[in-house]
Amino acid sequence: MTNLTALRKRIDELDRRIVDLLNERANVVIEVGKTKRADGSATYVPERERSVLDRVTALNEGPLPNETVAAIYRELMSGSLKLERPPRIAYLGPPGSFSHLAAMRKFGASVEYEALEHIAACFDEIERGRADLALVPVENSVGGGIVDTLDAFMEREVTVCGEVNLAVRHFLLSIGTMDEIECIYSKPEVFAQCRRWLTQTGLTRKTQAVASTSKAAEMAASDPTSAAIASNLAADIYGLNILADRIEDDPNNVTRFLVISKTMSKPTGDDKTALYFLAADKPGALADVLDVFRKACVNMTFIQSRPSRSRRFDYAFFIDLVGHVETAEVSAAIAEARSHCAELKVLGSFSRASSVV
Repeated sequence: MTNLTALRKRIDELDRRIVDLLNERANVVIEVGKTKRADGSATYVPERERSVLDRVTALNEGPLPNETVAAIYRELMSGSLKLERPPRIAYLGPPGSFSHLAAMRKFGASVEYEALEHIAACFDEIERGRADLALVPVENSVGGGIVDTLDAFMEREVTVCGEVNLAVRHFLLSIGTMDEIECIYSKPEVFAQCRRWLTQTGLTRKTQAVASTSKAAEMAASDPTSAAIASNLAADIYGLNILADRIEDDPNNVTRFLVISKTMSKPTGDDKTALYFLAADKPGALADVLDVFRKACVNMTFIQSRPSRSRRFDYAFFIDLVGHVETAEVSAAIAEARSHCAELKVLGSFSRASSVV
């Protein structure tokens, strides 16, 4: 016990020094905020966020894993944004949704969040200047592209400035016990992603589809005979107990989210560029566009088609390229690709997500 007391005393002293340093850093952040307000600079700068995370993980010599150090600094930067001026961040709600969870993992708990009912509303908030940033889902590793997001990009004037890769983890939540469950609420897509577990437990016949996982959690919070399949964030928000964790069939299920704003991010050295195009009305036009990027050795990480809003039975193509639009090779390739397109629009360049959160 004497040794334990001494170790705890050492931890207490380290905590004091850490808090002192955090507040010393915060005082510098306040001065940064004053400077930004004076010259009209943006509060949130994606390339600066990436630079800080890369630097602190490079400095880390353990035993803490880099993921832990990065999570600590994300929350620290969230608090710093609040000191400068809390950015307002919109996401697809209700509270407790996976979009909410992705936003929290990206921006921390110290910024201002607004839950919206539709993906289109997230684009509205950016276009009208009522939100600084918005988080929208763009693709899922199991279900593919999110059509509402892709369609909105064809019609709206927003810029992609970041991305988040969220590991989709499903939890069975309730205020009752497993034996009391008579009904399980969630989205149809979630039931499909948990089909094996539901079959093995004999609970498939008790499922009932609702509009969102957050709505499912809200309903389960008022009835001990009900349960929800939702995120662990929903459990915290709605006061539910986790009866079973990680019940998804695919442990590698990931949803990619894009951060949208009105401004383009600066190059970081590890970037992607998102764009969409309508191929010219001539034979082989699509192949010509794709061949431009092949010849330029510009890698594509995403491609998805959607019906065009301008021409019947024609399709728009969304692609992600490795590299920033300000770099010579990407800029030149895009310029050449335009000659094979009826329309081409750069949606934004942004720092590539370095991990799954």
